[in-house]
Amino acid sequence: MSRKGALLRGAAALAAAGALIGLIAAPAAAKPHKPHHHDSDPIVIAHRGASGYLPEHTLEAYALAVELGADVIEPDLVLTKDGELLARHEPVLDETTDIAQHPEFADRKTTKLIDGAPVTGFFADDFTLAELKTLRAEERLPSVRPQSAAHDGEFELVTYDEVLDFVDDLDRKVITYPEMKHPSYYEDKGMSIEEELADLLDERRLDRKRSPVWIQSFEYQSLLNIAELVDNRIGLNIDGQGEIPDAELDKYAETLDTVSLNKNRIIPRDANGYLMEPTDVVERAHDRGLDVHVWTFRNENQFLPADFREGSSGAAWGDFESEYDLFYSLDVDAVFSDYPDKAIAARDC
Repeated sequence: MSRKGALLRGAAALAAAGALIGLIAAPAAAKPHKPHHHDSDPIVIAHRGASGYLPEHTLEAYALAVELGADVIEPDLVLTKDGELLARHEPVLDETTDIAQHPEFADRKTTKLIDGAPVTGFFADDFTLAELKTLRAEERLPSVRPQSAAHDGEFELVTYDEVLDFVDDLDRKVITYPEMKHPSYYEDKGMSIEEELADLLDERRLDRKRSPVWIQSFEYQSLLNIAELVDNRIGLNIDGQGEIPDAELDKYAETLDTVSLNKNRIIPRDANGYLMEPTDVVERAHDRGLDVHVWTFRNENQFLPADFREGSSGAAWGDFESEYDLFYSLDVDAVFSDYPDKAIAARDC
């Protein structure tokens, strides 16, 4: 049997075993505060829009994602100087905008601490929205995605409010899944990204449990804070690789709706990038009523497990379909993808 086939069969066996064990005896520590219902296909989340094809976090990238069939679009949110919610991956603008081509802003370059580490560049919170509207988006990975980089300088930066306007005008329901970036960074500056987001959702009557807005962050305390202000579905992003203890999952099940995991939390990789045996974190999270979202799926070899790489070029596309098949077989609830059409095609097969 090929290594790919063994991985797929092993994952399927683990999923089946987990389901059987759950029927025989639920774990004593698992007392779900809400049942988990997984009776539909996995949801496809367009990671920063259709960011494999167009510069990320632009209205054009979100629109393409919707056209390609994405169920959800994901805007990362940072704050401007005047408190607007801007769709950008990080507070620093250098890698994703043409800020360097604006000599009028040269004196704004500075060094600040983000997550305790010094970062030098141009920060969105040092600019008003009007100033930021003079910038244009650029591809973050131009050597990997030259077809996207060909659109550098074409698209303006957008606010989350503008993204919601766009979604309102669609002829089908599309969920937005905003990620609050570095909430503690803003808290140290006397700003609150939680309050700004909650105010906007309240204003638009989108702060309810069934609203087509889910909220995410890497900072657990930030999620607890915004949960005091809104009733939306809320999920914690968990990076890295390694076991997530039952006690942590119990805590998350009492306070959250979703855990959003780095792929390596579900299927670890060895030192050479090859996949190891799947963990049982999906089953354990489901036992506690938590949905499991997984990130990030990309087609290029340099992002794929070594098992699925084809050829020697890191920018070339590998066997990304097999990676989707593997994770779908583990009963995940949603996947974040830079190429939502490919995620949908693999799901529908």
